[in-house]
Amino acid sequence: MTPDPSPASPAPGPPGAAARFPAWSPAWAVQLGELCFSGTTSVFLLHGNTNDLVRRGESPDEGYGTIAEFLAEQMFGKWDLVLLYDLGRGLRAFAGRNEKRLQRMTALANEKICDLSEVKNDPGLILALLDRFVRANIIAAAQRPISAAVLIDQASFLFPTGEPGRTSFPAAAMLVTLLNWAKSPHIKSLPMAFVLLDEKRSELSERLTESPHVAAIESPLPAVAEREHFIRYTLGTRDLAGFSDFDGPTLARLTAGISLTDLAVLVKLSMETGRRLDAKLFRDLKKRLIEKQAQGLLEFIEPKWALDTVIGHEAAKRRLRDDATLLRQGRLDSLPMGYLLCGPVGTGKSFLAQCAAGELGIPCVILKNFRSKYVGETEGNLERVLSVLRAMGPVMVVIDEADAALGNREAEGDSGTSSRVFGMIATQMGDTKYRGSILWMLLTARPDLLPLDLKRQGRAEVHIPLFYPTAESEVRDMFVALARKLQSRLAPEDIPPTPRLGQLSGADIEGLVGRALRLSLLAGKDAITRESLAEVVAQFLPSTQGLEKEMQETAAILECTDRQFLPPAIAQQLDARGRGELQQRFAELRRLVDGT
Repeated sequence: MTPDPSPASPAPGPPGAAARFPAWSPAWAVQLGELCFSGTTSVFLLHGNTNDLVRRGESPDEGYGTIAEFLAEQMFGKWDLVLLYDLGRGLRAFAGRNEKRLQRMTALANEKICDLSEVKNDPGLILALLDRFVRANIIAAAQRPISAAVLIDQASFLFPTGEPGRTSFPAAAMLVTLLNWAKSPHIKSLPMAFVLLDEKRSELSERLTESPHVAAIESPLPAVAEREHFIRYTLGTRDLAGFSDFDGPTLARLTAGISLTDLAVLVKLSMETGRRLDAKLFRDLKKRLIEKQAQGLLEFIEPKWALDTVIGHEAAKRRLRDDATLLRQGRLDSLPMGYLLCGPVGTGKSFLAQCAAGELGIPCVILKNFRSKYVGETEGNLERVLSVLRAMGPVMVVIDEADAALGNREAEGDSGTSSRVFGMIATQMGDTKYRGSILWMLLTARPDLLPLDLKRQGRAEVHIPLFYPTAESEVRDMFVALARKLQSRLAPEDIPPTPRLGQLSGADIEGLVGRALRLSLLAGKDAITRESLAEVVAQFLPSTQGLEKEMQETAAILECTDRQFLPPAIAQQLDARGRGELQQRFAELRRLVDGT
């Protein structure tokens, strides 16, 4: 039989009584407890990492449990009654590991509410029973009210998002009952609390999440100190060095963005199978676990290259190298919140972004399509992604086709989803608490379509335009490098003069190299020959998208935030024509291409 745990909560007392919490208590628990025990709030929504493990005490030997167990044993460990409700198992008394306390609470619940074992698992009926108990407890306040907490797990199944008036009457009645509890000054004056648990805040009714009487508190992914504590608990008496190339502090630092549940998988997989946790296994497992944590909405990339691999774009590389130096020095206040890479299709925006992450020495993730056709799911997906990114830092977030992916504040026709998505991303991008921790890299060939709110200072503030190579030497270097990428050889002297300098993209050059390799192989050669490359170059026809390319290039020039990023020829063009003339030309091109 489990002895009474030492609860983190103070005993029930008068409203405003000071609450003292042990140093090991999670930050979300301290926030919830202060609001609850001060008598200011009675209804709480705990969202985010709610399905993870929580420690039970200061020592690793005390182990870990669920959030519901933590609330029952620690937060409300001295209260008379704790009830837990979910659609799967119905309403029941809940005391965590303490069997004697559970027996006392079951008897009290049967006396004050009804025999819970006989109650039909009907949400409307159960909310009505709880409401009757709450009102009776208010009436008994002159004597000694019962201190009671009600935990509702997977709350979005009971109070889902939806427009008022379009839900069923029983569902609306349940929501109104909960909101009545939240705003009641009588309940706030009593030792009573209602805690809703759900991963996705966005999937709960907006009437609930936006109520000034409901405290929405995020349970974040574990910080480095918590991960290190959990590793010690998981190891027990085992020696980490016996199966891992990483010591405890290093492993804790490198597992940013991973829940404790997944961290247990990572450690135990090597500990129990005997497969050593080396750099390769760790990289593969972390990639899989983070993508799982983000529910497949992030693609985790370990950068293979640094900026030395990039040919051309010298000014952009200098800026990114300088920022890498500042990051290594810990001068996060001098780093931008984000970058905007723009320019015509094929200028190497994605490759430069990945190489920049390699130069900075931080992980790189690509934000995948998080939109869904189901109401509320798009916002829920994005909410999950942002919580993972906040825990992962430092991390670079690459968003390709950003003009299409990020929505717009004025978007219509999708019940406000695009507007809400835009607001969530704009808020996160502008949160200076994460400067140097989350580096945003927005990629687009159409920066004019990107909302101004995302391009302003304090968000994606450094705008770097990229253009096709304009120097013969740069084009030759690209031919040689791309031949090496195709596992072939190409001598610089075998490259013919470029017939369309400034009009060939990296993709065009890679296509030319690939065709030349094919001709060489068909001729029985094992490397690209001078003759095959000359023939391919002579027969090459550029894309017919001349107006679209000019429009994208003009948009990139106009978007540039630093003259040093412009190649000399383009800088001279800007000086000769002026921004006003370029803006007029861009407007004309946009009418021709987009029909607007």
